[in-house]
Amino acid sequence: MAEPYLSELDGPPTQAEMFARLRLARSRRVGPATFRRLIAEHGTGIAALEALPGIAARAGDTGYAPADEADIRREIKAAKKQGARLLALGVPGYPERLAQIGDAPAVLWAEGDTTLLARHCVAVVGTRNASSLARRMARALGRDLAKEGVVVVSGLARGVDAVAHEAALEPDHGGTIAVHAGGLDRVYPAENVDLAARIAAQGLSLSERAFGLAPQARDFPRRNRIVSGLSQAVVVVEAAAKSGSMITARNALDQGREVLAVPGHPFDGRASGCNLLLRDGATLVRGIDDILEALDALAEAPVARQAAAEPQSVSALPTIETDDLARRVLDLLSPVPTPEDQLLRDLPGPVPAGVLAALLSEMELGGQVARKPGGGLVRL
Repeated sequence: MAEPYLSELDGPPTQAEMFARLRLARSRRVGPATFRRLIAEHGTGIAALEALPGIAARAGDTGYAPADEADIRREIKAAKKQGARLLALGVPGYPERLAQIGDAPAVLWAEGDTTLLARHCVAVVGTRNASSLARRMARALGRDLAKEGVVVVSGLARGVDAVAHEAALEPDHGGTIAVHAGGLDRVYPAENVDLAARIAAQGLSLSERAFGLAPQARDFPRRNRIVSGLSQAVVVVEAAAKSGSMITARNALDQGREVLAVPGHPFDGRASGCNLLLRDGATLVRGIDDILEALDALAEAPVARQAAAEPQSVSALPTIETDDLARRVLDLLSPVPTPEDQLLRDLPGPVPAGVLAALLSEMELGGQVARKPGGGLVRL
């Protein structure tokens, strides 16, 4: 069955609708799950934006106001200056694979060739402090994947990411997608400014962040779930057991993506994460053939989709005393993130998933709960 957030528009969106979706996405306490639900329940960004203050008021925030229109106009002006276009969840042009994940970004700014999003995509990630062997492997994989017409996706970090991006630009018909942690005009690290410019000219640069925003620590895990969400498979070239690349690998597993890893020496801490992934069942990568074989197997298997609660119309939901349910939800939550499905199991009595999801959206807008990267819920 088609996802409701991919089919609510009958035709191309108007400028007013795209403006409303961007404003909705930039509004206070509207995360990806809340955005998805608001669009599904109200049909358009314009209608969802109009309903937003009332929803927040029901959750206790009577002074709630959506994002300032002047700020959105400034963001659009900066995007035009950069030559970027807006991709919005539920609107044609948004990357189909990314739309399948539960915490897909509401909006993306795209600079470059967006046709790359429809091609076979493989993420190549790894440590910033890459060994000589890791750099050689990343260069070989980036180049060989591009020669086979596979788009190389990565996070523009120094080390493995940068090497893979560079190599994928070498072939005549190569392609690479760089996902920025900050705004497209705030390249991090600064040493990759020239590389970022080449990718925007020859490949594609993406960011869910507004222009002018430098990346903060919390932005890197958020970027990583986009890297894996865009890809059919994630290849970890070299990574420590506790690293951003391992976060990307965990995201990939949660999203139903294939995870592959290059083995490393057991005495080298930089390879400890890859060796752990291989121990736990990741596909071993010796070269391009192993990746192509995995892609062939994926093409023959049913498409894996990350489970996401399907939004229901408010009028279709059974009546439950929401104040009491909200108290029970807050009693179960803590500063430690709790998955929504776990919360549903822990609540006493039968609570329909649609009822809980609608209530959580209100509580998020009211500032009572928040979602962490990966979708876990915490009490504020």
